[in-house]
Amino acid sequence: MFFNSRALDSFDQYLQDVERYPLISDPKEERRIARRAREGDKQAAERLVTANLRFVISYVKKYQGRGLNLAELVCIGNEGLLKAVKKFDPEKGVKFISYAVWWIRQTVLQALAEQTRSVRIPLNQNSNLVKLSRTETALTQKLGRSPTDREIADEMKEPVETVRALRRVASAELSLDAPLDKSDRDSASFGERFAGADESNIEVDVEAQAQREFLERMFESYLTERERKILVLYYGLDDGEEMTLEQIGELLGVTRERIRQIRNRAFDKLKASLDGEALEGFWRATA
Repeated sequence: MFFNSRALDSFDQYLQDVERYPLISDPKEERRIARRAREGDKQAAERLVTANLRFVISYVKKYQGRGLNLAELVCIGNEGLLKAVKKFDPEKGVKFISYAVWWIRQTVLQALAEQTRSVRIPLNQNSNLVKLSRTETALTQKLGRSPTDREIADEMKEPVETVRALRRVASAELSLDAPLDKSDRDSASFGERFAGADESNIEVDVEAQAQREFLERMFESYLTERERKILVLYYGLDDGEEMTLEQIGELLGVTRERIRQIRNRAFDKLKASLDGEALEGFWRATA
């Protein structure tokens, strides 16, 4: 059984049925099943999907309260899971869930963005939002890609936290007079997402580990040692402490502009890679 939008009225039954599907605990078995799925075996593809339906439910729960109910979020998360099954290459040495979590996340965030475009913005924030929009547009034209929150903050001469807060105001399905959800890691930095004290349950631990494994594999597969080092420092992937371009330049003995060039080249390599599409939501959600 695969839950979709036509089965919203049977969601409770779906939750019970999902518990009956066996997990795939043996990595070798997972690779065998994934290989068969990649070769067009529909039963193998279904086995890969059903074994991970429980993870989708656990993962999408944190997006509740932003315009879509849990049943709708599960439908959307399952769509991302299906995309991952179709694109997953077991020969690249990464666990399936390490790859699938990016597709699930991207699919859910896209749906939430579409759901929240009509949110009303208080008048006293309009000028900042206009400034944010113009800065993002200008940097996109200049860089040839979507700028990160940090790059926008540098250009606006504002703290990166301000840029992230403006993004949440513009796109999050939150009451305008309610406090921002401090447990939400989607618009926080990569290091902050891993350090969240309120998300220490096992599902989030699995997600964090999956993200780390996927990024590490991407970095090792497509980047030079120097490019890897710069991205690790820039995003604080080792210790959660992000560094500015200037700080990295001082550490490595080169200019800020040279670090920026190497970082952008690394971005381009990752985006052009076979798995680059799975990182689509990462560039905007991190800075």
